[in-house]
Amino acid sequence: MTTASRRSVLLALASAVSLPALAGCARLANVALGPDAAEVSVNPTLLVATTRKPADDAQAERWFGPERANKMSVARAKLASPTEGRLSSLSSAGLDDWRLESVEMVPRVGSLLADATSARDVLIYVHGFNQTFETAAIDAVHLSQAIKFHGETMVFSWPSKARLFDYGYDRESAMWSRDALDRVLSGLIASPNARRVHIVAHSIGTMLTMEALRQFYAQRGNAAAARIGAIVCASPDIDMDVFSSSVRRIGPLAKKITVVTATNDRALAVAGWIAGGVARVGAAEKAELEKLGLQVIDASQEGWGIINHDLFLSNVHIQKVIRTAIDGRVA
Repeated sequence: MTTASRRSVLLALASAVSLPALAGCARLANVALGPDAAEVSVNPTLLVATTRKPADDAQAERWFGPERANKMSVARAKLASPTEGRLSSLSSAGLDDWRLESVEMVPRVGSLLADATSARDVLIYVHGFNQTFETAAIDAVHLSQAIKFHGETMVFSWPSKARLFDYGYDRESAMWSRDALDRVLSGLIASPNARRVHIVAHSIGTMLTMEALRQFYAQRGNAAAARIGAIVCASPDIDMDVFSSSVRRIGPLAKKITVVTATNDRALAVAGWIAGGVARVGAAEKAELEKLGLQVIDASQEGWGIINHDLFLSNVHIQKVIRTAIDGRVA
């Protein structure tokens, strides 16, 4: 690679670094989608499943690190609301946010819903590239709030080094975590207290999710698939051929998929370059994906930033699309 080419790639990737900051600003301006509050706002608890190794400095509010664990951890996280224990000046400046107050381990996935008095829907958020456990967890809360989700919210967090130039490690870690996500899905549908399980997967998280669903359906068939609700693939960072192959292998689950794309997603343009020039599903033309029988939302005109990679967190229209998919209506 020439020096000029390397510089161009570094500049493109560096632009992606600004994405969390841009999305964070956009979240402050989100418009409420309904008169009722999300369940997580009323009961500030987040379910956790992660293949990350526990961190040694939980007292510093860092609960899981970037390393791969020998076994999956399952837990309940207690959330502190944006105003709880914070200076009021932070709220007035728009800098206050949710935080993880404590994380309580439980023995198995089924234990997460053991205390529920009735069957609940569960929303699983599977994050993308360059995320710490803590940022992924708070993004799950933001998503749940934005769509006014009624039910339990879970973050499935795989080992990301949360560094811009560790894309390779992140991608391999996501694939390595597919068996664990399969176990989470199986554990939830086996619980009498889980009704439907919805999944929102972002970026590389879509690749992990499709692989897990492929295993899930192959092993458990149509009866188990019926317990899966909406499957939203937001800005999928996955090869079109790989994605198409998985769609054909998951039977009735394919009809539950909604894909959010943006042909001007610059983060996926860089990911495609790294992948050898192979275009990513999240940047594909709408008509190409509709041939697979999928619900497709082209968000190319929705983004106000220069990256357009996390519109599911920053754009009200896309959040309404997710809400509609969960409700089982056509967007």
